[in-house]
Amino acid sequence: MTILQSIFLGLIQGASEFLPISSSAHLILAPWLFGFSDPGLAFDVALHFGTLVAVVLYFWRDWIEIISNIKYQISNIHIKNQKENTRYEIRDTKYGKNLLWFLILATIPGILAGYFLESYAEKTFRSPVLIAITLSLVGLILYLVDKYHKHRREIGEIGWLDSLIIGLAQAVAIIPGVSRSGATITTGLLRGLNRQSAARFSFLLSTPIIFGAAVKQFPDFLSAGISLPIAAGIISSAVSGYLVIKYLLKFIEKAGYAMFFWYRLGLAAVILLIYYIG
Repeated sequence: MTILQSIFLGLIQGASEFLPISSSAHLILAPWLFGFSDPGLAFDVALHFGTLVAVVLYFWRDWIEIISNIKYQISNIHIKNQKENTRYEIRDTKYGKNLLWFLILATIPGILAGYFLESYAEKTFRSPVLIAITLSLVGLILYLVDKYHKHRREIGEIGWLDSLIIGLAQAVAIIPGVSRSGATITTGLLRGLNRQSAARFSFLLSTPIIFGAAVKQFPDFLSAGISLPIAAGIISSAVSGYLVIKYLLKFIEKAGYAMFFWYRLGLAAVILLIYYIG
């Protein structure tokens, strides 16, 4: 793989990881459409290091706040246990007091799906026809939920059931074309979250799942070594991912998700046309 090809795939990974258009589908389709070798799942995971850097750089203050909420609870409970009649208050933050536990719960289905279905993700699920079908179907669901379902709840109002259902949706995203962000954002909207809250929860939820996938593949990186093309891909993935997170949160509040449905539908049509004609 050349440096330019790697940078190109890194830009695609960074953008499509956080846009609801399926990063795995685009990483499979790009080599297929432009005529160079599919680098495989291991290279896909390498590019996830870049998106991990992007999401951590953008949300590091948020993670400190989320973790601090738990530490604050533990500290107050300890004080209450020492002084039985002492009253204490939980800080009022936009994330609520239990979001860390909710993110952990939502991550578990994705971990199980990755563990048991990894071999399918590497081979069976990388079919262009399957990708075209999932792109269209999930895009249509996202469009309908965004347009017709009421979504008024803030991220601080997320509960245990919301987290579990969104986590199950993330597990389904192991199938290319579904889109991890597409599945989690759609489910968040279906649970009544507003557009920005659904996206923010999806982005925060990406941190542990991307980190886990990267750690799992880390021994392979050490044994093979990190080449210049891979390093260039990781950097380009980080840059594009950061920019997408920054501007998508502002964009969707007013514009909604309809344009991503039409993009997914158009891409699916192109895939089927090339597959059956070309």
